[in-house]
Amino acid sequence: MSPKDQTTGKHGRRGPRHVAIIMDGNGRWAQARGRPRLFGHHAGAKRVREIVEACPDLGVEYLTIFAFSTENWKRTQVEVAGLMSLFRRYITKEARALRDEGVRVRFIGDRVRLDDKLIRLMDELEEMTAGNTRVHLTIALNYGGRDEVARATKRLAEDVAAGRLDPASVDEETLPRYLDTHVLPDPDLVIRTSGEARISNFLLWQSAYAEYEFIDTLWPDFSSDIFAGLVRSYGARDRRFGGVKA
Repeated sequence: MSPKDQTTGKHGRRGPRHVAIIMDGNGRWAQARGRPRLFGHHAGAKRVREIVEACPDLGVEYLTIFAFSTENWKRTQVEVAGLMSLFRRYITKEARALRDEGVRVRFIGDRVRLDDKLIRLMDELEEMTAGNTRVHLTIALNYGGRDEVARATKRLAEDVAAGRLDPASVDEETLPRYLDTHVLPDPDLVIRTSGEARISNFLLWQSAYAEYEFIDTLWPDFSSDIFAGLVRSYGARDRRFGGVKA
């Protein structure tokens, strides 16, 4: 999909069709309140619903959130186990509401290290919401941009070896067909909360022409009003995609 494919929002403003969010700062938010890090993760999970619900009025059709990276396995066993439990509880609790509100849910990332119960819940939620189109929510779980590209390249190489793909035909439009996000448009806007100014291995290929917003707000404090402000700010940007105005 062309990076110039944008939509006009409900109120006539040109805005991002696809917003991706690196939800950072849960642990620090909890520690500032004298609570364990998992308390912050639970607070952050509740914030997701508010942002998803805000999307339609803002003209945002696709929302991708970074829930757990391939590097997050380096955290303590207690925190990792707590996060996996949180993901299972979130899916179980929110599944019916997501379906009824017209949200289509997809998961991206490598599922190999995830437990069988979580994978089953992910599959069921994807199937349950497959017919929805109001908001497309993609959850990156055990996801890493480099890992995704490596897995995609392996599948591409297998197709070349099997004679299903002519190596002479491979160009920059070929690899995206093998990525986890092959059915999604590229993100127009990537937001990172908590004051960190790095992309942390998130949607490396897809975000080549995305606009970035790095904000100080910790994720549990990220409100729909803040989200709306960033979406409006995007609409005022001059996006030339490498060209110049005539």
